[in-house]
Amino acid sequence: MNNSGTFTKLRPQSLLRQLFNCSETICLQAFSNSVSWSIYLEQGKIIYATHSVEPFDRLERHLRRLSHQIPLLTSEVRVQLRLMFEPDTYSQVAEHDSNARNQPPEYQAIQWLISQQYLHSTQTAVLIPELVKEVIESFLLLKEGTYELTETLNRMPIICRLDVKNILEHSQARLRNWKSFEPQISSPYQRPYLLISGKLQNGNLPNLKPNLTNWMKGFSLRHLAVIMNQDEIELAHNLYPHIIQGKIILHEPDPPFDQLPNTLEEFTQSSKLITDLINRKSVDVVEELSNTTSKAYPDNLENSITPIERSPKFSESLKENFQELETNNNINIASEKVTSNTVIAKKTYKIISVDDSPTILKEISRFLENENFDVVTINEPLKAVMSIIRHKPDLILLDLNMVGIDGYELCQIIRNNSLFKEIPIIFVTGNKGIVDKVKARLVGASGYLTKPFTRAELLKIVFMHLT
Repeated sequence: MNNSGTFTKLRPQSLLRQLFNCSETICLQAFSNSVSWSIYLEQGKIIYATHSVEPFDRLERHLRRLSHQIPLLTSEVRVQLRLMFEPDTYSQVAEHDSNARNQPPEYQAIQWLISQQYLHSTQTAVLIPELVKEVIESFLLLKEGTYELTETLNRMPIICRLDVKNILEHSQARLRNWKSFEPQISSPYQRPYLLISGKLQNGNLPNLKPNLTNWMKGFSLRHLAVIMNQDEIELAHNLYPHIIQGKIILHEPDPPFDQLPNTLEEFTQSSKLITDLINRKSVDVVEELSNTTSKAYPDNLENSITPIERSPKFSESLKENFQELETNNNINIASEKVTSNTVIAKKTYKIISVDDSPTILKEISRFLENENFDVVTINEPLKAVMSIIRHKPDLILLDLNMVGIDGYELCQIIRNNSLFKEIPIIFVTGNKGIVDKVKARLVGASGYLTKPFTRAELLKIVFMHLT
């Protein structure tokens, strides 16, 4: 079998329904907006489904949910899984894509978890359907693109078989739930930001878990649901009234999640205005947004807020009505800079970044700005240990190749202190070899971030180890 076509002639749902009675082992591959979907079927049953946008992030989220019931699925095991199977470089990604019809790397990772007895068959029968449903949801939203049906070169190891009809019905039901929040919510990857009066307390946000407000700055709805161990739809339902009232606003998805289709045809102009508002560094805590915040976003936003670049009066209004968050910096040492970027007064997590390159330190600080972190940057590695003891961080980002002392040695010194036995230490390095990764594990590193890295990659590894 080798067929191809476009979605203008055959919609995703119709295409899947036509495969009900297929007796062959095939791979349905779809392509749209630089994203590829791969759906593996055997005799009309779905074996697995994945898409090219952060497949290991998807696996990590669903494994975290299972870890509440499975003590063996520790964060250390999940980190080890990514080190072993997640592609590091574009060449590796291309290599995996060329073999996608055989077996995706995250599917190999799941098989490894089974072989090492971290998962048994019952648990895997929960994991794979959830992964497949999430992928199928995004697949059903495709409005244009191309597809091809091909026979798999080698028989894919089958962990479970899923009924196409049941998967479609479940995915369609979830999409109907998401669409009920339109136009305020158009993607589970949108990121909620708290935008309320500084005089208000959490008591003014009923139905929200207390810790949620600490994380509501930078993480998507989908990631927040995992952090809170809550269903995505339930979380969106709880946030929705506050979004309507203007107490919470939504930022567009971070790359690469912005490549995935939205429940809306496209973001409205008013959504762009919200993004512009969030991106203004002077707007961190809002004192008052007059009576317009009681109107529903985004229907009335264009009438209630004039675009900033065309309204000097609005800029003056900002100075009067918006309270700027001040940086609390009590450290006078030139090599250490503390930036505090929290949307509420309550302090959250402290991150120390050690690197002898001011450029890298500046980039890390820039990537983490406007997030719920205090960032301490240290460019003198020999002084790092005393600074780490003084600041007592929640997570350490550590360069591997530094003048005077390398990251391996510094990591061992830190781990020898009883206070820092459990603190996550992430190596940030240009070394990509498997030997370096193994050595990193031996000296007690918790994770490995390869340069150059994106903001999404940095936030992803911070998310893995702090939540």
